[in-house]
Amino acid sequence: MLTASTPRYSIDEVSSIYRTPLLELILRASDVHRRHQDVGEVQVCRLLSIKTGGCPEDCGYCPQSAHYEAPVKAEPLMDVDAVVAAAEAAKSEGSTRFCMGAAWREVKDGPRFERVLEMIRRIKGLGGLEVCVTLGMLNADQAQRLKEAGLDAYNHNLDTSEEYYDQIITTRTYADRLQTLRHVREAGVSVCCGGILGMGESEDDRISLLHTLANLPEPPESVPINALVPVEGTPLADQAKLDVWSMVRAIATARILMPTARVRLSAGRLSMSPAEQALCFLAGANSIFAGEKLLTTPNPDVDADRLLFDQLGLKPMEADPR
Repeated sequence: MLTASTPRYSIDEVSSIYRTPLLELILRASDVHRRHQDVGEVQVCRLLSIKTGGCPEDCGYCPQSAHYEAPVKAEPLMDVDAVVAAAEAAKSEGSTRFCMGAAWREVKDGPRFERVLEMIRRIKGLGGLEVCVTLGMLNADQAQRLKEAGLDAYNHNLDTSEEYYDQIITTRTYADRLQTLRHVREAGVSVCCGGILGMGESEDDRISLLHTLANLPEPPESVPINALVPVEGTPLADQAKLDVWSMVRAIATARILMPTARVRLSAGRLSMSPAEQALCFLAGANSIFAGEKLLTTPNPDVDADRLLFDQLGLKPMEADPR
């Protein structure tokens, strides 16, 4: 288990925070947020699927899995120039982080990995964009090569608790995921790691996930909190919509446990009202993914997010000048 020898938080402590009366929890999280970061600033990110569909994994939530009859077709890895053009467009619309996802089980050395490395180098050359990728499992040498290409962050979500994990995925283990996180951290790449709510897990599973994240040897710098977007053809297609209170509770707990992290209000925003999203920001979320698609699922468009920011008095985080 990739945890610190002396946990920062016990499971009872995390449970107590998570189960705090909701309004008190929001106030506490908002205070932690205010003491560590600019509460009026939100990082805008863009996520592009650079290799869509045909994935050999059996993640029950994912329409890109080759195991299911979901409405997502396998496509080849995108051309470097097309990806760079998408990054330039994202930058012009105010994004300061560009994320690329490939529907792979694991990184394999060869021409396709070399192409991804070139994408990273070219996008870093644009200036003003953090670059993140999510490519599945990788080894220590691959993590180092990503670092040398200029990669800022690697996304590898735990998805759910270790106890519930095999109800969602059977083609890789929780230990596999933790090992990849260790390779990323040891290469000096920032860790982006969170989970998905609304997959049939219990409240205890959500608490366990947050406990694991907060007790990694170094907590993630980026913590995406996703609500399941049910997709026809996947095993979780008939899951009921997650209530907003569960999102708010998870975001607030993550903010308290990991005060300096970017807590990312990720998948599921399209079904949330402006007021519900406002509650998530109040509870400590300070990043969103912009653009009409989040990999393959729908997402609010840029104009809708600009209006939301105007209504709430939020401002997009500016690019790091370095």
